[in-house]
Amino acid sequence: MTNAKQPRKREIPIPQDNRAYRFPVSIKGVIFKGEKVVLLKNDRDEWELPGGKLEPAETPEDCVIREIEEELGLTSKIGPILDSWVYHIYEGVDVLIVTYGCYPDLFAEITHSPEHKAVGLFSLQEVQSLNMPEGYKRSIRAWSEFLSHCE
Repeated sequence: MTNAKQPRKREIPIPQDNRAYRFPVSIKGVIFKGEKVVLLKNDRDEWELPGGKLEPAETPEDCVIREIEEELGLTSKIGPILDSWVYHIYEGVDVLIVTYGCYPDLFAEITHSPEHKAVGLFSLQEVQSLNMPEGYKRSIRAWSEFLSHCE
């Protein structure tokens, strides 16, 4: 036994930002089949982009690819981030939405999972009149413009 003093463990303070409000994160993909965007109808009777909640230890890119496969039966490749915004669904429910442009397998058939009421393909003109958040519409326009510059 030695008389040397053991260094005292320093207590690390809890960061103050850990007490801030936390948002769930939902990663969505914008997919065009031909000239039309693929949308899903949710339980609130809103049209939305395919995608879903980011799981622990999952990258946003892996999340959107997984969700597109689960919801539409499509394999896809990830493109750039298009937008991010907070969607205020209703009082006390806010979600951080991150959208990516996605490149689907061109020859795959689209299906939809039972978690949505319907799947639809819509032109850019039709999207403007749909019951859906403006943030999704903005992402659809951005991906359409990006793709038109790549042709």
